Amino acid sequence: MTESGAAMSGSGEELFEAFLNRHDDQSWREIVNELKPFIHEVDRTATEIWFYFFPLALLRGLQQADDPEHIALKLSLDGTYFLANQIDSSHQFLYGHRYWPRVKAAVSQLAASPGAPASLDLANLIRRVASDVAGKERVAEPLVVGITAVAFMTLQQVGAQAFKASPGTIGKLSAKSPEQILSERARDDSQGLLSIFRPDKVFTITFDESDSSAKFKLINTQHLTTAAANDKRDYHSREPRCVIGEGPIPIQCRSASCGTCWVGVLAGAEKLSEVAGLEWRRIKEFGYIDTDEARPIIRLACQAQAYSNVSIVIPPWNGVFGKFIRGQKSLLEELTQG
Repeated sequence: MTESGAAMSGSGEELFEAFLNRHDDQSWREIVNELKPFIHEVDRTATEIWFYFFPLALLRGLQQADDPEHIALKLSLDGTYFLANQIDSSHQFLYGHRYWPRVKAAVSQLAASPGAPASLDLANLIRRVASDVAGKERVAEPLVVGITAVAFMTLQQVGAQAFKASPGTIGKLSAKSPEQILSERARDDSQGLLSIFRPDKVFTITFDESDSSAKFKLINTQHLTTAAANDKRDYHSREPRCVIGEGPIPIQCRSASCGTCWVGVLAGAEKLSEVAGLEWRRIKEFGYIDTDEARPIIRLACQAQAYSNVSIVIPPWNGVFGKFIRGQKSLLEELTQG
């Protein structure tokens, strides 16, 4: 049997996984960029952040390694970095998380259907599934597009069987509407009538929009980690990466040397200091993001200073894997050309 014939003879799930596996991180970036105009503003940035939080190249590199545990140790990977361990929870910071059970069921059903989707455009396929789910949920389609894209990438990383087997439960949800959330993100704390005479203005940093208590105060121009350290609640018991007495953002060094404090910026990226040379170099070396934007949506919290209210997302893991991913990509290109 020819290679193409063998590919066509697989089950629906095998064919669907093969179809998804044609897409790497770069093609997914292009797909998300194509989908952005169709994603509701409340989830537009959140969707981009999620794809930075779970790079496909890192997973593939670990899967192909002879000793993945040794590689993980070498890359200083810490926390929950395998998407398979958080299928139903990795996307809780998306508003569309509330539609996850039906989205998951729809994508599972599509993956199991007979026939290879080889000729289909993935972005259009995502929109088609989102449209079907939105109709059943009786909500606007843009509210479902982001979480649907997340579902497709999750299935690609964990496999159809594991994806289908997860219970599909959802976590705590904000009771606010998308419009209320957007309004709150745009609002800054009032400083009072005499604020013009006060250089030490105080603002609020939100690190979990589903929890009204997940906030800490920041004095104007403080670094995010410096301000977070004033929050003395017990975060270590819930997240071991958090240092006792240092607040909700995991941190080890405060000098951009460890990468532990990377965060996604849901709202207020323009209210943070521009990325300086050290952060530019380190954030790319860590592998978190590679962009020329002055205020990107992925930052090192120990280097980012805030001038107003900001909403962030703390990823469930950290590591130093940029060089590793570039090496894996070079090896794959050599094998392909050979």
